[in-house]
Amino acid sequence: MDLTGPFRGSTALAAGALTRGVLAGPRFRRIYPDVYVPAGLVVDLALLSRAAAVLVEPDGVLSGYSAAELLNASCGPKDAPAEVTVPAFRRAVPDLLVHRGRVPSDDVVHVDGVPVTSPARTAFDLARWLSLTEGVVAVDALARRHPFIPADLRALRSVHLGAWGCGRLEAVLRLADPRAASPMETRIRVALVLAGMPPCVQHPVATGGREFRLDLAYPAVMLAVEYDGRHHLDPGQALYDLEREALLTAAGWKVIRFRAGTVLHRPQLIVARTRAELQRRRS
Repeated sequence: MDLTGPFRGSTALAAGALTRGVLAGPRFRRIYPDVYVPAGLVVDLALLSRAAAVLVEPDGVLSGYSAAELLNASCGPKDAPAEVTVPAFRRAVPDLLVHRGRVPSDDVVHVDGVPVTSPARTAFDLARWLSLTEGVVAVDALARRHPFIPADLRALRSVHLGAWGCGRLEAVLRLADPRAASPMETRIRVALVLAGMPPCVQHPVATGGREFRLDLAYPAVMLAVEYDGRHHLDPGQALYDLEREALLTAAGWKVIRFRAGTVLHRPQLIVARTRAELQRRRS
């Protein structure tokens, strides 16, 4: 029996793979009722999701942010709970979000043996369940990793007529753009679009014998808007950023960047600063 990932404690005991004393000791950690993992594993959304899959087998399916995580299209907050869809009511469990419903087999794929909703179904669900901006973030992330077209999600809406949240799907699809390189980029873009300042996405610029792509840009006034993520703190990345910005500045571009706190909690500042910069460069 494999005890290197999530497993049912009762199954391990019945198989004689370990004793009750070992199961209750420091080697293992209980994640959900009767579901354990080795104590040394980092408990993140991926691990919570795999543990949840063990909890709800054989009739449950990972969905929502959990499905996106296993589909390599992570787009949820760091503290997101695991999500499952099950056909019948289940008692509430901490760190687990349960949706009731039956997922057709056509909407299910398997990732390393774990059943999850397909990329298109996951995008369809998250577009319905989340706010407008976060729904766009999810659709962008999933479409970038697993290309599908808006028609695929509209087809799912036709199949699931009356499903909760379907009314917001069209608004999400109007704002979605799979060229987005990251969820943060999508959040910035949506804030700007909703404010009436739609930027170009992944705009190419050739200068100094090199070619760059700007996350978001207003080419007519040579203004770029980008996310300043933690990876920019890496020494190698920081050096590249300095060289890149120097070349862009020499070519006449202005680059403004926003950090996570602003993007997540104060998008109005993104709009205000971008609008001010646009006005300044147009004058």
